[in-house]
Amino acid sequence: MSNDEDKTSSLWGGRFAEATDAFVQRFTASVDFDKRLYKQDIQGSIAHATMLEASGVITAEEKKQIIEGLGAVKKEIEDDQFRWSIELEDVHMNIEAALTEKIGIVGKKLHTGRSRNDQIATDIRLYLREEIDRIGQEITRLQHGLLQLAEQEADTIMPGFTHLQTAQPVTFGHHLLAWYEMLSRDYGRLLGCRRRMNQCPLGAAALAGTTFPIKRDMTSELLGFNHPTRNSLDSVSDRDFAIEFTGFAAILMTHLSRMCEELILWASADFAFIELPDRFCTGSSIMPQKKNPDVPELVRGKTGRVNGNLFSLLTLMKSQPLAYNKDNQEDKEPIFDTADTVRDCLRAFADMVPAIKARRDNMLTAAKRGFSTATDLADYLVRQGKAFRDAHEIVGKSVAYGIEQNKDLSEMSLQELQQFSSDIKQDVFDVLTLEGSVAARDHIGGTAPNQVRAAIKVAHDELKTRGKN
Repeated sequence: MSNDEDKTSSLWGGRFAEATDAFVQRFTASVDFDKRLYKQDIQGSIAHATMLEASGVITAEEKKQIIEGLGAVKKEIEDDQFRWSIELEDVHMNIEAALTEKIGIVGKKLHTGRSRNDQIATDIRLYLREEIDRIGQEITRLQHGLLQLAEQEADTIMPGFTHLQTAQPVTFGHHLLAWYEMLSRDYGRLLGCRRRMNQCPLGAAALAGTTFPIKRDMTSELLGFNHPTRNSLDSVSDRDFAIEFTGFAAILMTHLSRMCEELILWASADFAFIELPDRFCTGSSIMPQKKNPDVPELVRGKTGRVNGNLFSLLTLMKSQPLAYNKDNQEDKEPIFDTADTVRDCLRAFADMVPAIKARRDNMLTAAKRGFSTATDLADYLVRQGKAFRDAHEIVGKSVAYGIEQNKDLSEMSLQELQQFSSDIKQDVFDVLTLEGSVAARDHIGGTAPNQVRAAIKVAHDELKTRGKN
């Protein structure tokens, strides 16, 4: 080992006259977390070596040695036999040093025509692409579970709320399909993120490209990208694809959080609309009667974590000049944490949702409270020729009477209702019942049970098509 190598213990030490301070070495190293990218790093290196041989930069024998050496390094890592070194800073230099130790000077040729800047930009895209595909599968699995439950509960009547006050009766199946729609838009955002991200930065090198006769189209194709990135400065410096991914994740988690809030309310003794499976709940150390909805509560809480990761990445990129800056070392932990959190939350939800039991009698009883068919009475009066504002006033007086008498509108006699308007006839009870109310919303997007079943069929067809793409 030369004196210079003694001083730096680093693959980039030729420029430096003194060793890096031990604290600075620890402070600037990223290997403790970016070693997670070893598969993507080796995948990118194999493609790069293949391209270098095709371009005449290295020989076929050298390519063979590099690829076999990288395979041996990968096996060591996966067998937990690899020694990660903080002195070598990151996943790239650790793998390159191990490769060189195995195959000699040929290992040092692998870095020809590339930089750690385009290398890490490629690794992260490869990693996120895999995670996006896995997350997409979990979204789809959750949507299948929602459709399964919605089909079972297409006729189950429950109160619909605005301002958390009883508004109009809906079916539980219709409510579950609202969740399905949220997730469909999330899935669309995820696909859009994947499409925009699927460009290959390899070949951008440090920032300006390389003087070697590289074949970027070839590398891009080998790694499954749609095409190479078009500007070398942008390729190595921007992380908008990571921000977009965490943006998708924050919206998804917001949707899951809203679902969790409803599940927590519905599972409470005050609502008692649903029964959550025991395996997704815990008890209390002091109160033996408790059944705590821990999984929905944790998913709701993890929304803040993902939101924090989004703001972390947005702030990280704020005011960065072109091209690469060391700031970008801080992008990986928020990305990793977001992917792990979203995948785990979706897995928990997808496992839990099909096992939810609806307490139909309690839902129906609750829907009978709060004059949920008041709007139906107003619509009835409009069809009898009343102006809507006049009908609204008549129904308001009817509700006030019902509160005084402790009677729902459907429980009043025809004579009681007619004291507010002579236009009310016997057929009013066709719309004042909960069943009549939900059945009357018989249009696309409505809560009528036959519309719910039609929407479920459309959704199943959508998911089948998704599976073929």
